Amino acid sequence: RRRAAGGRSRQDKMAASSVCRAGGAAARALLRGARPPAAALTLTRNRGAATYAQTLQNVPETQVTTLENGLRVASEESSQPTCTVGVWIGVGSRYENEKNNGAGFFVEHLAFKGTKNRPGAAFEKEVESMGAHLNGYTSREQTAYYIKALAKDMPKAVELLADIVQNCALEDSQVEKERGVILQELKEIDSNMEAVTLDYLHATAFQGTPLAHTVEGTTDNIKHLTRADLASYVDNNFKAPRMVLAAAGGISHKELVDAAKQHFSGVPFKYKEDSVPVLPHCRFTGSEIRARDDGLPVAHIALAVEGPGWANPDNVVLNVANAIMGCYDRTFGGGKNQSSRLAALAVEHNLCHSFQTFNTSYSDTGLFGFHFVSDPLSVDDMMFCAQGEWMRLCTSTTDSEVERAKNYLRNAMVAQLDGTTPVCENIGSHLLNYGRRIPLEEWDARIAAVDASMVREVCSKYIYDKCPAIAAVGPIEQLLDYNRIRSGMYWVRF
Repeated sequence: RRRAAGGRSRQDKMAASSVCRAGGAAARALLRGARPPAAALTLTRNRGAATYAQTLQNVPETQVTTLENGLRVASEESSQPTCTVGVWIGVGSRYENEKNNGAGFFVEHLAFKGTKNRPGAAFEKEVESMGAHLNGYTSREQTAYYIKALAKDMPKAVELLADIVQNCALEDSQVEKERGVILQELKEIDSNMEAVTLDYLHATAFQGTPLAHTVEGTTDNIKHLTRADLASYVDNNFKAPRMVLAAAGGISHKELVDAAKQHFSGVPFKYKEDSVPVLPHCRFTGSEIRARDDGLPVAHIALAVEGPGWANPDNVVLNVANAIMGCYDRTFGGGKNQSSRLAALAVEHNLCHSFQTFNTSYSDTGLFGFHFVSDPLSVDDMMFCAQGEWMRLCTSTTDSEVERAKNYLRNAMVAQLDGTTPVCENIGSHLLNYGRRIPLEEWDARIAAVDASMVREVCSKYIYDKCPAIAAVGPIEQLLDYNRIRSGMYWVRF
């Protein structure tokens, strides 16, 4: 009986084995059948490449209309159920002086606290009843207020923005209340060492000019700014020719223009005594600021040279150079196998906690450089390697590096326009910076035109043998003398 049972067991095993073999053969056949021929793979690749090209061409056209008072209305129409509408104004801390520095940031805080037509509670209730998101920001050359709402609520959003820009209440009680809020914010900003370092970098690079001012202003200024100072700032700078009403999403340009004519036609365009403000050039000074504090755990170092203004075509090449240099954080995967040579060195030799490159542009100048965070005993090594990478960009950039960087830039360019709010901001800032919206297809053509020789030439123009600006905060005893760092801005070769 046991033998019979054993016999049945062997038969079962043989049957199972044959089923497994048949299943395996079927799976292999399916896999072979599912694999497309080489021609089909080529078609798939071509279809993917064509899709990228079509994406560039199929971006809706940006329509621009200028009102009689000089205010520009620009929009990009799409089929989305939401929209973002905003006002971008060509004013920021660069338009302030030492006495009223921080006025723009103060006004931004008060903008959402009610208007002359809509007191604080009524204003907030109206925004909340739309289910809208209201936000704003101030920078050194721009101020923006924008609303994200349902597409059908676009006319109401335009009305609210017009009320904010033209009828900000600036009530004494709200001024005092926000004064305390801003002073608390300044304390929080002072604890952000990266922000402090970059503000120091502006202070030393553009010393003696308005670009040296921080956006938030000084504590002393915030304590002493009055309602009259803020009202004067608004009256002198919130002029129609310096404004762009931008919108993106499921809206109609004609309806947007009609709403703008209804609510923004009253924005003034004349200056008192016809004194149109002209921005003086902000000179760059190679110099340094060191704020040594051995009680901090890590050192923050920023180094920059003078970069080009917004409209300069060299910006594209410098952005490619920054993409070659890359960025790094200890949380990144990849280790020594990262494409950035500097990141691989940072991993291998434990040079820093993180580093990033930047190309900050203004209307007529800019800052091109890098910022890194490192342990006190790694400061000198990291600075040496970073400057060495800059010299390599000037002298021996390779074609393969440039191609990788160009692909990275293309990806970032398309990815940043995901959603109505980034698109709206892109429209507003472009019209202020370039006078027009530069289409993605043109950006792609500019990126495609960059080659290794261009990178070497442009980097040599801005970096090689130039005096840098340096800002350092924290335990920076190991940061070498300025003249020693300056000598790292060129190579002596025999």
